[in-house]
Amino acid sequence: MAKRERVVRMSVEQPLWRALTGYRVLTMVYAVLLFAFGMDRYERPGIGVAYLAVMCVWNLATLPKVANAASCTKRFLGVDITVALVGILLTPLADAHAQSIEGPTLPSIWTAGSVLAYAIKGGWRWAGVASSLVAVANVVERGHPSRDTLHNVLLVCVASIAIGYVVEVARASERTLARALEIEAATRERERLARDIHDSVLQVLAMVQRRGTALGGEAAELGRMAGEQEVALRTLVAGGLTRPSLVSEDESEGAVVRVVEVDEDPDDDTPVDLRLLLAPRAGAKVTLSEPGAPVLLLPPSAHELAAAVGAALDNVRVHAGEDAQAWILVEDWPDEVIVTVRDDGPGIPEGRLAQAEGEGRMGVALSIRGRLRDLGGTAELISVPGQGTEVELKVPRGKAGQGR
Repeated sequence: MAKRERVVRMSVEQPLWRALTGYRVLTMVYAVLLFAFGMDRYERPGIGVAYLAVMCVWNLATLPKVANAASCTKRFLGVDITVALVGILLTPLADAHAQSIEGPTLPSIWTAGSVLAYAIKGGWRWAGVASSLVAVANVVERGHPSRDTLHNVLLVCVASIAIGYVVEVARASERTLARALEIEAATRERERLARDIHDSVLQVLAMVQRRGTALGGEAAELGRMAGEQEVALRTLVAGGLTRPSLVSEDESEGAVVRVVEVDEDPDDDTPVDLRLLLAPRAGAKVTLSEPGAPVLLLPPSAHELAAAVGAALDNVRVHAGEDAQAWILVEDWPDEVIVTVRDDGPGIPEGRLAQAEGEGRMGVALSIRGRLRDLGGTAELISVPGQGTEVELKVPRGKAGQGR
């Protein structure tokens, strides 16, 4: 039987839309009752009746528009604020004494609903624009900036901007929480796959490697390939060879995190993790030991150092044989980065390197020492016949660059 998965989308702002819907209905009723009980003071009550009729029809017809952010479009907001502003400006025409006597406008506090819609939809900036328009309309309606008018305008402005800011913070928190839940779900799935792979595939590959080595011949080659795949798979399960970088989408909105794959650019000075460049070098015959934290170098330095390590491993395969075991040790010190490549081969006889350079074979001189010299570093080779060879590559922090 197929499983049905229920997906529930979080929305911290949805209660605000429901509250706004109720506010618009209640303030519409309040504006109608306020006009009805004070109709005797209006010189032209017909203007007020006509406007309130239009306002009520518009308000009831557009209630679905304020049900959520998707339905509350910019066009609706523009028309809605226009209805509120027209009602404010029509007040002196319906009441000739409106400018001399402090009294409510035709839409009364229903106008604040239009401003709050701007705040919930677009945040505090939209709220500031809408409340400014209402402030100008109220000053024009009164004919002069009275104390009560300024008080009411300031109250609407501060309240709407505050609500808009709270909405922006709530949206940023919602996105952060959603991202955290995605990461948690991905981590759990990854752990499950890692357990399954460890219990099945990795054990099979390890058994094939052991049995193939014991049988010899073509089976030994098959075992060697199985060992290499085991190491590669373990590296992938442990974290992958290409790690994404986490960057903040907008620091002003909070800790909104987005995964961004880093593309290599020759002109980019973004520090590169040396561990990622050395990870593909690991295999059945090559063991990589690295720090738990990123080893950050500028791209040219990181690539040159990785190339020098590759040249050292090539020398191991050529001179020590395919069966030689090699070890790579990465050390990240405050003032330098040290990479040591060691093998268990027969070693290099004394004077052999000088002889090779004299014969024009410049592998160690150019591929290793030349690269490190260009970086301001050093390459020291220690070899004892019968005890293997060790190449120590050092790059000063001042030359390598760092992202710390």
